[in-house]
Amino acid sequence: MVPEEVKGWNWGAFALTWIWGIFSQVWIAFLVFIPFPLFGLAWAIVLGVKGNEWAWRNKKWDNIEHFKSTQRPWNIAGIVLFAISMVALIVIIPAVLIPLFLFG
Repeated sequence: MVPEEVKGWNWGAFALTWIWGIFSQVWIAFLVFIPFPLFGLAWAIVLGVKGNEWAWRNKKWDNIEHFKSTQRPWNIAGIVLFAISMVALIVIIPAVLIPLFLFG
């Protein structure tokens, strides 16, 4: 049984998928490598939603506080990686598209 305090979004599972999966012993995270369009993104979202529950079930934790204190750095890293990715997209997409529109 998964405690309610453990449930919730996991940024580490979402942004760091298989790397987080290795650490958390959530081997199903490797499904992110299935080469179908948009499957990786969809699976990353599933990991974000269900990751805490799967990690709680698959790895030995001393208590809820141990779980949360271990997942916290993963969540911070996931947020940072996601933010950097979004900024990069906001910068790169216009940098590629604007010259195409201006110079054909």
